[in-house]
Amino acid sequence: MPELPEVEVVRAGLAPAVVGARVLGVEAHDARALTRHPGTAHDFEARLTGRRFSGAARRGKFLWLPLDDEAARGPESVMVHLGMSGQMLLRAPGAPAERHERVRISIEHPEHGELAVVFSDQRTFGSLAIDPLIPTQDGHPGGFGDAAPLVPEQAAHIARDPIDPAFDDALFRRRVAAKASGIKRVLLDQTVVSGIGNIYADESLWAARIHPETIARDLSTRAVNRLLAEVRSVLARALAEGGTSFDAQYVNVNGQAGYFSRYLHAYGRAGEACDRCGTAIRRVAFMNRSSFFCPRCQRQP
Repeated sequence: MPELPEVEVVRAGLAPAVVGARVLGVEAHDARALTRHPGTAHDFEARLTGRRFSGAARRGKFLWLPLDDEAARGPESVMVHLGMSGQMLLRAPGAPAERHERVRISIEHPEHGELAVVFSDQRTFGSLAIDPLIPTQDGHPGGFGDAAPLVPEQAAHIARDPIDPAFDDALFRRRVAAKASGIKRVLLDQTVVSGIGNIYADESLWAARIHPETIARDLSTRAVNRLLAEVRSVLARALAEGGTSFDAQYVNVNGQAGYFSRYLHAYGRAGEACDRCGTAIRRVAFMNRSSFFCPRCQRQP
């Protein structure tokens, strides 16, 4: 599943094309792509057509495109759940349908003219939805990329992510200190900190020299601070490389893959030498997935 860097690459690519653009028409080819929308496919098409996108925002792995205010309903957005294989692609008007195209939104931008925003999803776990925007609990902007203190209702329970300017380091430390589970499970808990998935949890823990099964509340304040710093460093480096792509599913709006997979130190490297000490990276089962770590650099407590 795409994590913060992959979703941010999509958001950053969409923003110049959609902010200020008016929706000319919507074609929902597959109702499964609208499972989180509180209405029919026709309702989605009708409510979106003629509206104007006012932003492109993200919190953790959640992406939304705020819409101009509509007095009858209040502020709304198009909420984008990429799921496991969802893609938001920019195409020329009239471009042939993508292989797994589910929804096509035709837009007209004041500077760029007409474009098509295509939601493609091979596994159909992703979804688009028109979702109300509600005030944030802390009064800060809802997410990265939009200054409004509003967040989609479907994402209101999601914690802020580590590169959000409004992220509260002290709150994160308190939440970690209250957890009796392994630290990797805590990093994956989107109500504690958002945007981190299996790949970047393993990479951050390797960088911080912390075993993934270390009980969260047993970590010292210094260790938690070190981990948070490494999380931010890993995410920043992944963003610079366009995210991590192992196949054709994780791509930017132009269909291009990210290259951070070339710089992974732990994830997916079972049996290979640790870049720090030379010990073979170990793989163990973890929550129906896998954890990768160095048994020497990340000693089990």
